[in-house]
Amino acid sequence: MNESDLLVVLGASFSNHTGIAPYKPIVQVDFDPMALGRFHPVTVPVLGHVGVAARALRSALGARPDRVDQRGDVAERWAIWRAEKNRRLLDDQGGGVSAAAVFDTMTRLVPRDAVIAVDVGNNAYSFGRYFECDRQTVLMSGYLGSIGFGFPAAMGVWAAAPNRKPVAVTGDGGFGQYLAEFTTAVKYRMPITHVLLNNNELGKIAKEQRAADLDVWQVSLRNPSFSAYAELCGGFGVRVEARDQLDAALAAALAADGPALVEVMTDVDLV
Repeated sequence: MNESDLLVVLGASFSNHTGIAPYKPIVQVDFDPMALGRFHPVTVPVLGHVGVAARALRSALGARPDRVDQRGDVAERWAIWRAEKNRRLLDDQGGGVSAAAVFDTMTRLVPRDAVIAVDVGNNAYSFGRYFECDRQTVLMSGYLGSIGFGFPAAMGVWAAAPNRKPVAVTGDGGFGQYLAEFTTAVKYRMPITHVLLNNNELGKIAKEQRAADLDVWQVSLRNPSFSAYAELCGGFGVRVEARDQLDAALAAALAADGPALVEVMTDVDLV
């Protein structure tokens, strides 16, 4: 973004979390007039459908034989990021599994046709950083702050798209607010595979408190064993305490007949 000449923003949300550079000229396209320039001033607001606008822009630009081929630079940056991701896979401070390791395992094992419902919190940021989509559909609640969204949304996937694999990703704080719904999933044999990152903390809130130079206050959690809870409800539950246990645990959960929960004890700092 820092090295760009122009930002063309297609249907993306602008908020305090987006990090859009205000010193670059911006063309923002959205079909919601209230979204145009709502949080950040834009140079050219375009009211319209993203697909239609993108085709019109491409047609109007025409051929540019003098343009710089940036594919080499993009490939170099991608290689640097891959090396960084591989380094983070090996991170181990003795406080739990890293988020990079969790989502590396999911990238390799989650079915291509899965619908993945991602909760609110650091688990969502880490998912975006490390999970590499193939053909999966991802459901998120955007900037609504609706913590607890993940597992109920996966139940909705089961009801709305019964031929696709529902997968939920949550933190411990989010699932803790709706954990009784697991009994409904058991009752109807919903084949939801739930990956729960448990760090015994509301990590996103703690991060925001630190960023605002506030004391970290009232974010610690006293959790039950979520994997044991899943078993008590009649589903499948497995607890992961080390990176080398991830593959076997997730594979077993994906193959389970009915709802399955993989509780991963994660390091609150390795997000």
